[in-house]
Amino acid sequence: MNIPGIKPRKLVWIDEETPLMGHIAFGIVDRGTNVIQVRATTLCHLNCIYCSVDAGPFSKHRVTEYMVKLDWLVEWVRAIVKFKNVNDIETLIDGVGEPLTYPHIVELVQELKNIKGVKVVALQTRGYLLTHSLVKELEEAGLDRINLSIDTLDPVKARLLQGAEWFNVQEVIEITEYILNETKIDVHIAPVWIPGLNDKDIEDIILWAKKIGAGRQWPALGIQKYLVHKYGRKPRGVRPMSWDEFWRRLRELEVKYNVRLIHDKKAFNFHAAPSPRPPYRKGESIKVRIMEDGWLKGEKLGVPPRRDRVITIVSADNIPIGSSIRVRIIDNKDNIFIAKPIL
Repeated sequence: MNIPGIKPRKLVWIDEETPLMGHIAFGIVDRGTNVIQVRATTLCHLNCIYCSVDAGPFSKHRVTEYMVKLDWLVEWVRAIVKFKNVNDIETLIDGVGEPLTYPHIVELVQELKNIKGVKVVALQTRGYLLTHSLVKELEEAGLDRINLSIDTLDPVKARLLQGAEWFNVQEVIEITEYILNETKIDVHIAPVWIPGLNDKDIEDIILWAKKIGAGRQWPALGIQKYLVHKYGRKPRGVRPMSWDEFWRRLRELEVKYNVRLIHDKKAFNFHAAPSPRPPYRKGESIKVRIMEDGWLKGEKLGVPPRRDRVITIVSADNIPIGSSIRVRIIDNKDNIFIAKPIL
């Protein structure tokens, strides 16, 4: 597949100098369950018109992209799995980009699968970088499930929604059917429902998922509600459904197509599991060393002396890399830390 190159933007490889918990875009996101989100790359070739994280070459807010050194990422996952001390961990390779842009994706799957306590390794993808040979490598490495993001089966509409004239949804369809016919990897199909743009397409995807036998071990379908995010893209003229309307329409489709679309935690063996206690409180003042430019405009990455978390410093345009400053924590949800400089 000939894909136009990603727009030149600063790319930073994250290594042992930077902790891998604390940032939303790279490393590990642990929300207090047995599912650990593993984020190795932020890169993406697409410009989806509803993208919640403004990914791709046309991004208006990103100034830096990241990839994480493989050994460092695995070391952190291993430590978090050990801390949780349960034997049914799912490691979900996802991100604010396309996970398959990570050059060591096969090795990552294999390393995660070999961690004691990890039961499931799953991968979220739009599928456009999958090939027959890569799928076989991922199967041999131990990949259990692919969460496929596909919003329409129509080639013209797919190019519109993905914001890329070269995008070929037919290739994604073909490789998905190959996966289900020729490998042990399961496929969970997860379209985003964008009201007014792909209403009929959602029904087409339901029929396709049933036809190809998706969901051999996990639910076949996980339809997602389009949400408006601060830095996300907003398709012109689209009015997000309310949650009540969304659930109502899913229930109607369940009846119409005799398929389960609303799932409880048991469907994915999803349960609470302990997380490391956040080392810094909201409102606390700490000292950090500025390590790198941040993900979005005006941000920097900071690391405290204990080197236990990476901190996103906002309103930090003029703070030079390598300097040490004091900051105040303004948010620490799910061990993801945001801070402002203390002037």
